[in-house]
Amino acid sequence: MTSAMLTRSDDFLNAIAGIETIQDANQILKLSQDYYTFSPVLQPLLTGKVGDLVVRPANEAEVLRVAQACVQFKIPLTVRGAGTGNYGQCVPLEGGVILDMTRMQAVRWIKPGMACVEPGVKMAMLDKQARETGWELRMVPSTYRTATVGGFIAGGSGGIGSITYGQLRDRGNLHALRVVTMEDTPRVVELRGDEVQNVNHAYGTNGIITELEIPLGPAYPWMDCIVTFPDFMTAARFGQALGDADGIIKKLITICAWPIPSYFTALRQALPEGQHGALLIIAESSLEPLTALIAEFGGTLTYQKGAKDAGKGAALMEYTWNHTTLHARNVDPSLTYLQTLFPWDPELSMMEHMYHHFGDEVMMHLEFIRVQGTVIPAALQLVRYTTPERLQEIIQYHEAQGAFIANPHTYILEDGGRKTADPLQLAFKRQMDPYGLLNPGKMKAWTQ
Repeated sequence: MTSAMLTRSDDFLNAIAGIETIQDANQILKLSQDYYTFSPVLQPLLTGKVGDLVVRPANEAEVLRVAQACVQFKIPLTVRGAGTGNYGQCVPLEGGVILDMTRMQAVRWIKPGMACVEPGVKMAMLDKQARETGWELRMVPSTYRTATVGGFIAGGSGGIGSITYGQLRDRGNLHALRVVTMEDTPRVVELRGDEVQNVNHAYGTNGIITELEIPLGPAYPWMDCIVTFPDFMTAARFGQALGDADGIIKKLITICAWPIPSYFTALRQALPEGQHGALLIIAESSLEPLTALIAEFGGTLTYQKGAKDAGKGAALMEYTWNHTTLHARNVDPSLTYLQTLFPWDPELSMMEHMYHHFGDEVMMHLEFIRVQGTVIPAALQLVRYTTPERLQEIIQYHEAQGAFIANPHTYILEDGGRKTADPLQLAFKRQMDPYGLLNPGKMKAWTQ
């Protein structure tokens, strides 16, 4: 009997009676997708992959019941947040149950420097509540208005705020998790400290997150700024200098080579033709030293919006990170992207080489982040896609020069950012999901 037949069987539905389900085909299709369409490589691989049933638990007890039923009937289960990922993390390869966690929205508590929440809490809502106590989320994705905390931990890696706090995998950026297993008798396991790395950025392959303890940072009145430069490398070196300026409090440093700014329709007045743009979020108290740094590099401050106007007009963060790709693809759907980490180099030599070597074929988009105490440029370059072979050549050229590519054109966990199988994570999955029912097909180590 197929999983599709099982998920519609009376026995399975009776086992989860009283828990909200969605059986409408159009809704199931919608909730089986994310933004994998950014990748022309993933599109043919994932189009048509759809779950058989959506289940929306309201609490941990209902999660345990769904897990029990799936194990009993050997039905695959794929956990989903808001579906704002880009690599097919929540696309079910083998049908089965889509476990939509968005009803689990309880904020357990907010204390100085820490919050405890259920996984379906929207990041923007939590950020708003935390700011009322003088704290805020350390880092958020550009999709933070809709993204959930659990989805960000399971499928993300960093974002706005990573210039200060590094990446999610850095020790201290995730304190504790409650996770439901998929054993014959499912149980709740609490992970603390370094143990959380077993589930952090694991695509929901080895446990169902039901609660998280995440650290907060001190809240500042943030302002949006745009600075333009006639020369790209000057803009990039400005970004590096701003990242290295420890006395300037910042949340975001995005550098976009022309013609990328031409895709930002709502910001057109601040991004003149042919100019390279720096999109910044800084503390209002840091505007004066920022202005001095801009003058030092010969830039022009073309846009600023203070914290009191933060809710008006365009939100600058929604033109950065993978929202940059989204805006570009809205204009030219043939564009795709890469995710590149350049090694630390205050001269930005390798990045400069790539900028000139590929020219307009690989348009440079930099996000400065902190990695092991140093500021380096992470790139989400826009690529003028032609063929899979040419895309692979571009990736291999970067890797041959010493750049690290977190390949966004694969749904396999290890082939993206990890590169190698993690024996500890594999052992943890064997313990938590002995039948391999959680998001099957995404962890290479398990299938091999």
